Amino acid sequence: MRRILFIWLIFSCSNLLAQPYMPTENRELPRGEVMPYASAADAAAGAEHHRFGATITEWSISGTTFTADFTAPFAWTNRQVLVRIASASAEYALYINGRRVAFNADANTPADFNITKQVKEGRNRIEIRLAEEPTTAPLEGWKEGPQTPQLGRVQVLSSPTMGVRDVLTKCWRGKEEQLTNVEVAVVMKSYALNPRSARLYYELLNPQGEQVAQGHGDLTLRMRGEDTIRFLAEVPDTLLWSRTKPQWYTLRLRTMREGRVMEHHALPLGLRSVEVQEGKLVVNGQIETLQMAGIAPSASLEEVEVLRKTGANTLYLLPGADPERIYRMCDTLGMYVVAQTPIDTHHSGSSRLKGGTVSNDPAWKAAFIERAEHAYHTAKRHPSVIAFSLAHNSANGICLYESYLHMKQQADTRPMIYRDAEGEWNSDVLK
Repeated sequence: MRRILFIWLIFSCSNLLAQPYMPTENRELPRGEVMPYASAADAAAGAEHHRFGATITEWSISGTTFTADFTAPFAWTNRQVLVRIASASAEYALYINGRRVAFNADANTPADFNITKQVKEGRNRIEIRLAEEPTTAPLEGWKEGPQTPQLGRVQVLSSPTMGVRDVLTKCWRGKEEQLTNVEVAVVMKSYALNPRSARLYYELLNPQGEQVAQGHGDLTLRMRGEDTIRFLAEVPDTLLWSRTKPQWYTLRLRTMREGRVMEHHALPLGLRSVEVQEGKLVVNGQIETLQMAGIAPSASLEEVEVLRKTGANTLYLLPGADPERIYRMCDTLGMYVVAQTPIDTHHSGSSRLKGGTVSNDPAWKAAFIERAEHAYHTAKRHPSVIAFSLAHNSANGICLYESYLHMKQQADTRPMIYRDAEGEWNSDVLK
């Protein structure tokens, strides 16, 4: 009996010492990057500091805590205030003026947090406290040894109570030869506690700066509601984004409410169609043969150029933090990218028995799906991204099955792949 009690005590203490996974709290739903500006000129220039936003550049660092001050001007009154954190070296908690606001379990992709209730006019303090012993370590096998605390770009933004939340595009081959159909969907969101109405003006310009489409849509949203304004256009194949000719359209947006302009946006759009036909990747109606090369998201331009010279036309990203820079690099160069969900569970082995690979432990299912969603929304508007990878070097199991099924609900024509699926169904086949 004493021996049984002793064994029970050992296992009980082990459970107390173990770090349980902490889920994300109060993070905004994932979206592509959308930056509100007060003027069309600032939007066109992509200004880093402007009336409705600024990047925090001066931080005080104490251990794993980053602290800084920022100013909320009077012009932000009756608007929403958000913090956008590009990445961090570990999961983190966000504090505003000493009050805990949110916790983010996936620190590898950009995250938005609404801090309107905690911010006051004038000077405010932001603290980002990185976990000293991350509970997400089983998902991040690419990290070896102690990690130096690091923080990516942090921006404070002011957006209207009803405004643009996201932009989606879809392209498909038209009935007319040498023409592609384009649908642009602008997602509008209201944070108000009562119905709100607004008018959205849109204008789509081709790579030569010529107007392709223009118009407006009126929308009324209920309390904290969300809806989408869509418009269609036909564009010639010669002006699509491609590896040989990476060219860009520009989407200009302006939101008005009660006769006042609430925000401006200017978004570059690389328009092109991607689909899988009989296991082959088809881009702009042409079958592509992919020559892949693995690369870290922190890779330099010189490293990418070396791979291009060796014949690679597609970069398979390895897990890591904030790949936005390499996406933009490949958008410009005309390189394809397989976007990577930041998951690598190889330290837990490949066994699907209890206590084996994390990928087959249902307790981690929500974390797998969350990371897949965040990685998808971060990459979705980049024309260089032609496929999405669910994980890297992570065996297989229930978590990756559920991730695949969940991501298929996005109805994206680009393939969802997992190179270690070993012929199982949770990976689209590319020949």
